[in-house]
Amino acid sequence: MELHNLKPAEGSTHREKRIGRGQGSGHGGTSTRGHKGAKSRSGYSKKVGFEGGQMPIQRRLPKFGFTNINRKEFKGINVGTLQMIAEKMNLTAIDVETLVTVGLARKNDKVKILGNGTLTTKLDIKAHAFSESAVKAIEAQQGTVVKL
Repeated sequence: MELHNLKPAEGSTHREKRIGRGQGSGHGGTSTRGHKGAKSRSGYSKKVGFEGGQMPIQRRLPKFGFTNINRKEFKGINVGTLQMIAEKMNLTAIDVETLVTVGLARKNDKVKILGNGTLTTKLDIKAHAFSESAVKAIEAQQGTVVKL
């Protein structure tokens, strides 16, 4: 074995072009990066939204709308869904912890019960808010509504 015989092991190299290894490689000089400019320099990374120096679209467009800082965000759960849970788990009372264990809400979510679907069993339900139709549906089956 001589120095001119040395080759890397079969399959150990993944690159066909050896960039930046002199003029004999065919990719010397600018190392396939072209001449001058930011993209030819080491350490270049394009900023998100950069448009070649033109004013980016997120700065050209005006701010729009209004965000209410006091908004209360509720996780809506329908009465029909509660009926399915009650049948599946054989429950007569449903509260927020039950909904968290089932995976319908997270532990910090505020829960609002909505009136979509049908309720056929008597349920005692505890939640942060109720729609009028949900209260009617629950009380029609002699269930109780407790607002947290």
